[in-house]
Amino acid sequence: MKKREMTRPVQVGSYQLGGQNKVLIQSMTNTKTHDVQATVNQILALEKAGCEIVRMAVLDEADAFAIKEIKPQVHVPLVADIHFNHRLALIALDGGIDKIRINPGNIGAKENVMAVVKKCQEKNVPIRIGINSGSLERDLLEKYGKPCADAMIESARKHVDILEECGFYEVETTQLNDWCCISFKLK
Repeated sequence: MKKREMTRPVQVGSYQLGGQNKVLIQSMTNTKTHDVQATVNQILALEKAGCEIVRMAVLDEADAFAIKEIKPQVHVPLVADIHFNHRLALIALDGGIDKIRINPGNIGAKENVMAVVKKCQEKNVPIRIGINSGSLERDLLEKYGKPCADAMIESARKHVDILEECGFYEVETTQLNDWCCISFKLK
């Protein structure tokens, strides 16, 4: 069995990821997050099955605002999976979300990422950088000619660098979908 690599721990709600902490069971809802009752019911079912962290898609403002209603009804840390609009992360953070998951390549300019970082720092909330073939930046697609593991790794590193330029180190990079799955912490 391969020895686990020592990484910097990240706090997500009452749990700590990384370091030498145990691996946590995480899942994602498949409800429309703005359907509060259906989402709460699914999270409670996931909790009962042993899930320790739950991620929800946040596709629009209705989803982002629903977090404030969902959070008090469940018992596990919640992750907001942000798509295309950094303002949704800001709303989710005000709603009490425990972790933000972004595809930096699809939320726009560096300033948008920096706005999310600033609010995460204020709220002491970590960011998960999720990279997949559908979220690669145009320049990396041109450089590599197609989605590939090297392009996804370069994208993840580039965005970790942006976060660290802002003095933000509560970063989890995972989910290099379609090609590989890694979790690592830089520095």
